[in-house]
Amino acid sequence: QVQLVESGGGLVQTGGSLRLSCAASGRTFSAFLMGWFRQAPGKEREFLAAIMWRSGKSFHTASVDGRFTISRDNAQNMVYLTMDSLKPEDTAIYYCAAGTRDGVYTTPREYDYWGQGTSVTVSS
Repeated sequence: QVQLVESGGGLVQTGGSLRLSCAASGRTFSAFLMGWFRQAPGKEREFLAAIMWRSGKSFHTASVDGRFTISRDNAQNMVYLTMDSLKPEDTAIYYCAAGTRDGVYTTPREYDYWGQGTSVTVSS
């Protein structure tokens, strides 16, 4: 089992920045890929970015590329999502996820473990 706990969400004005954190514990060595998703009210869960736990190679979806950056600190078992130039449409619950299979995957069902989410609200 891998436990994930997100933090760092909150209320921010348009154009502001936030850094979300995801603390991983348990059998973290079994995690291959760490991802960030978000879900706005009435919408499906949306892939944002992923990072390979060991190599650090990262991937970002086109809609947030250049504004959002995923990173990790293996020593601290932490994964981060730095979000800049925030817009009201970025308002959502943000989730951290861990996948145990090789490869890069972007759909929620391919991830094995999830955090409880952290809320981000961007005011206009």
